[in-house]
Amino acid sequence: MKNEMKLVMDAVSENEALARMTAATFLARLHPTLEELEDVKTAVSEAVTNAIIHGMPKDNKVYITCTAEKNIFAVTVEDHGIGIENVEKAMEPLFTTKPEQERSGMGFAFMEAFMDELKVTSVPGQGTVVTMEKAIGFSRYEE
Repeated sequence: MKNEMKLVMDAVSENEALARMTAATFLARLHPTLEELEDVKTAVSEAVTNAIIHGMPKDNKVYITCTAEKNIFAVTVEDHGIGIENVEKAMEPLFTTKPEQERSGMGFAFMEAFMDELKVTSVPGQGTVVTMEKAIGFSRYEE
């Protein structure tokens, strides 16, 4: 059985922790290891931070959807902001559009390293959708 959770929050830095903890709490039903839990929290944190700082959502909202089906956890982080002109370039390690804010340019690299799958779609002027999946090694989740 597929289970789903949606969260809509203001695009403010203070809510990044809320997103991370909400995703972790939802993931807990799959009985992840501590390492799996930390991986997901880090990836969600990076995706939400990117949406807030780089996406600059026009509606000032970040939309998060988490799903769990069998042992697969998926999370989507979406903003309706400025979008990304060149997704491939943006995903290069150390690339940042905010060097004056001392951004490391490692957000997508961390997401890719900590999750099994990462997909980024973006339309300039309309926003960005980051979808990530992780197979949880030991699951007692039953349909």
